Amino acid sequence: MEASTVLTRAAARRLRQGPSAAEAKAQKEPDRPPRRRRRPGSRIKEDREAAGVFREVVSFTPDPLPVRYYDKDTTEPVSFYFSSLEELLAWMPHMEDGFNVALEPLGCRQPPLSSRRPRTLLCHDMMGGYLEDRFIQGSAVQNPYSFYHWQYIDIFVYFSHHMVTIPPVGWTNAAHRHGVCVLGTFITEWDDGARLCEAFLSGEERSYQAVADQLVQIAQFFHFDGWLINIENSLSLAAVRNMPPFLRYLTTQLHRQVPGGLVLWYDSVMQNGKLRWQDELNEHNRVFFDSCDGFFTNYNWREEHLERMLGQAGERLADVYVGVDVFARGNVVGGRFDTDKSLELIRKHGFSAALFAPGWVYECLEKSDFFQNQDKFWSLLQRFLPTHSICSLPFVTSFCLGMGTRRVCYGQEQAVGPWYHPSAQETQPLFGEHTLPGAGRGWLKMHCCLADAWHGGSSLLLRGVIPPEVGNVAVRLFSLQIPVPPRIFLSLVYKLEGSSDVSVALELTTGDAGTCHVGSISVLSEAGSRQSLRPLQVPPAKLARWAGRCGQPLSGGWIQRCYEVSLRRCLLRDLFVSFSRPPGSREEESFTCRLGEIQVVDADSLLAPLPQVQDVAVSQVRWQRPPSEPQSRPAPLRLSCILHWSYLLLQVRCFRVHCWGGTRSDSPSREPPGPEKPMFLGLAFANQYRVVDLVVEAAGPGRDGRVEFLVEPVPREGFLVPQAEWGRAALLYSAPA
Repeated sequence: MEASTVLTRAAARRLRQGPSAAEAKAQKEPDRPPRRRRRPGSRIKEDREAAGVFREVVSFTPDPLPVRYYDKDTTEPVSFYFSSLEELLAWMPHMEDGFNVALEPLGCRQPPLSSRRPRTLLCHDMMGGYLEDRFIQGSAVQNPYSFYHWQYIDIFVYFSHHMVTIPPVGWTNAAHRHGVCVLGTFITEWDDGARLCEAFLSGEERSYQAVADQLVQIAQFFHFDGWLINIENSLSLAAVRNMPPFLRYLTTQLHRQVPGGLVLWYDSVMQNGKLRWQDELNEHNRVFFDSCDGFFTNYNWREEHLERMLGQAGERLADVYVGVDVFARGNVVGGRFDTDKSLELIRKHGFSAALFAPGWVYECLEKSDFFQNQDKFWSLLQRFLPTHSICSLPFVTSFCLGMGTRRVCYGQEQAVGPWYHPSAQETQPLFGEHTLPGAGRGWLKMHCCLADAWHGGSSLLLRGVIPPEVGNVAVRLFSLQIPVPPRIFLSLVYKLEGSSDVSVALELTTGDAGTCHVGSISVLSEAGSRQSLRPLQVPPAKLARWAGRCGQPLSGGWIQRCYEVSLRRCLLRDLFVSFSRPPGSREEESFTCRLGEIQVVDADSLLAPLPQVQDVAVSQVRWQRPPSEPQSRPAPLRLSCILHWSYLLLQVRCFRVHCWGGTRSDSPSREPPGPEKPMFLGLAFANQYRVVDLVVEAAGPGRDGRVEFLVEPVPREGFLVPQAEWGRAALLYSAPA
């Protein structure tokens, strides 16, 4: 491979920062939440005798919460949208917005989105939007919609019919983790939309520039990547005349403030202002295409439309996203389980594809068969969907879908009950079925598995057969393009079902085969550039903290294998898992295996000290009376509050929040907390977390109540941080005089 195609480690991550001096300074300091406004009459104060201790007198007259930011029934933080021009122009960042800021920067990927390869856009439109995915800290819904075929997708658009659709942060975190950029939607419709467009487009340029500036600031602040502009109403001549300058200004400003940002235009209005869908790029709408990054066509096209567009698009074929309505509404090609017919024609002519509402498999088919139907849908499209590669370390995944029927933390059951938290979805593999070439009967299939998990709520289930004529079968899990440091540390956690004696191992392929040198005894054999790795029986002492379980049976039947590989001038290309027949076996071998976690990290990075969680604080405390007052003793209280802290977010996958001295009202924990095991409250993907309805004992006469909160950082390298290194804050509360 030529040197120009190899990424440097410095380009492995992109930190989404604005150009201001304050933001440049923030890049060097631990991330801090926006400045908080003190509530009038707030009784909470920090104890002067001990840092991290806060005091409050219990009161049942709280200030109302801002409706936009909190669910009115549960008071949980929620993602939000704007319905009017006034709301959009009045928005300014403040503390509550911090919940909705994406933790994950847009992951490094190859090829980059700027390449001329045809792309795949997914436009997510489901039942009006902002369903269970609006709950930023997750919810307890059963059988939610989940998307996990990210390696086939380049752009994710969150669509709704609200004027300014800000993508719920869970989608942005999940997409960015897979190197997929995320767009919100700016939409105007019907007569109200025409009046709105007239208000900001028909006058002076400062009017439409103010709207564009707000859209750019919103994308920059919440860490998503741009906008789909969808004008579904007629425009006056004055308004349509200003639409191309608006698009050009929005696109230019977004590119300056959001590296890699995109502005796309939906095929609706013509250059004369009339609302008439063209189903193609042509002379009536070309002016809008020329003013932004791409064009999303309407859905009722035929192949002759595609042929005509070849001349219109010129060298920008990949910037034309041909719309495919998966619901197959109207006079369309394909759709539903025939969507491959649409993709075949689109790719034949070299265009990008925009798949609208592939959640059809969830909305219209049996929920009980959702995973099978979703896998079927994407497998039918697989040959038309080029994948992209991961290109930065550390690479760690537990295959968690961001949902489950219980929560597990490194083999230990943490809570029981359904949960859904899109931000908690981890990097997903290249799903599919694989058959050995030739006349043999070997095969291997991959599926999501909610029945068991090592970490999170799910694992990866692999079933297969090793035919008598071969010694092993292997399947590619991930496509990589990672320039590797001199030594990498790898870990595989797996579980074989039944009494199978099949051996399980990781395999790598490396690029630069002519110069790539593998110098570690951990390499068992070398065939071409594909390396089979031998587990380390005794991990190096400096890795013992993270690899102490290597080779040992773990709880629940899980096994962890660890590897250390020395490389020089190498590029990691693929990550396989291989299944080998037992020595001496000549029979057909069937196996069922669950993968619980894979880690690939720079071995030297594990030696760097972790920053401490600092400045844990408690604010916006709210108390609720119990439903009834027992006469024998003071009734327990319900406590809600916001925790916030300082930490460099680029160094964590998330935070786990715990407490001593309270219980959750929905009682999700498997075991009650004890002196050495605090109660798990939830996951945070920001430097703040809202505690909701924590049940605590009432303070007695002359006696303070106490609850202590603990914030556990989860490093990107994927290991447990000792409890002594967690951040903590205590709240002491007393009854009113």
